[in-house]
Amino acid sequence: MKEVVAYVVSSHGYSGRRACQVTGQHRSTQRKPSTRDPRAEIRQRMHEIIATRIRYGYRRVHIMLKREGWQVGRNVVYRLYREEGLVLRTKQPRRRKMVVHREGRCQPQRPNEAWSLDFVHDQLSNGQKFRSLTVVDVFSREALAIEVGQRLRGEHVVEVLNRLVRQRGAPKYLFADNGSEFTGRLVDLWAYHHGVRIDFSRPGKPTDNAYIETFNGSFRDECLNLHWFESIPEAKRLIEVWRRDYNESRPHMALGNLTPDEYLAGQATWPAPIGAGQAGN
Repeated sequence: MKEVVAYVVSSHGYSGRRACQVTGQHRSTQRKPSTRDPRAEIRQRMHEIIATRIRYGYRRVHIMLKREGWQVGRNVVYRLYREEGLVLRTKQPRRRKMVVHREGRCQPQRPNEAWSLDFVHDQLSNGQKFRSLTVVDVFSREALAIEVGQRLRGEHVVEVLNRLVRQRGAPKYLFADNGSEFTGRLVDLWAYHHGVRIDFSRPGKPTDNAYIETFNGSFRDECLNLHWFESIPEAKRLIEVWRRDYNESRPHMALGNLTPDEYLAGQATWPAPIGAGQAGN
C-alpha cells in the first residue's frame, strides 16, 4: 500500500495527506518505517519451488533451500512462507491419516521385500484417456516404475514386473487391489513362477494399500495436474522426469527427510522408516 500512495503522489501531484485519504491508507502507517525483512532472492526462490511442488509445506521448502546452499533457519522460512501467502490451503479440513494393518500382512524390514501396485487414470489435452501403472517399494518409498499407456492389461503388468525383476530381483510380496489386471491368470502365474505372494486389499479398504494411495496422491498433484499432455510419448517423457525427481530430490518425512535414493545410499546405517509400517510421503 505504501507503494500505491507514493505512486499517487508522484503521478498526480497530490500531497501525502491527500494521497492517504484517496487510498484509504492511515498516515501513521504510511510514515512508519517498514520492518518487513526483504530477502527478495529467497522469497523468489520459495515461489519457484512451490510453483512446481505444490504439496510442499514450509518444512520441505526449508530442506530444499538448505540443499541449494541457502543459509537460513527453519523459523525464518516459516515466517517468509506465511508472509508470501504460500500456506497450503485445502477445500476440506485435513484429516489425520489412519492406517490399519490387518493381521498377517507383511511389514517389510528391507528394500525389495514388498512392492505395491496400482493404476492412476488421466487424459490427454484432446480428451483421450490413458492409464499409469505405479509401482512403489514399500520400505524405501522408491518409485520403481510408472508405466504409461492407453490400455494397460495384465500382460503389461507382467512386462513391467519382469523388467523390475531383471534389474533388482523379485520381491517376496506384492500389495495390490482386486482389479482384474492383478487378479487375472497372467499375474498369478508370474507370482507362482517367482515365488511371490500377492496380498490383495480388502474390498472397500484403501488403507490396506496406503503406501501406493499416498504416492498416487503426490503423483496426481505434483505431475498430472500440472501438465496438459499432448500425446502418450510426451506423457511418458514428463512422467519419467517426475519419477526420477521424486526418487532423487523429494524429501520424505518418513525417511528422516531423506530422498529414497539418499536413504538407500546409507544402507549400512539404515534406521527403520519413521512409523515403519505406516504410510508417509
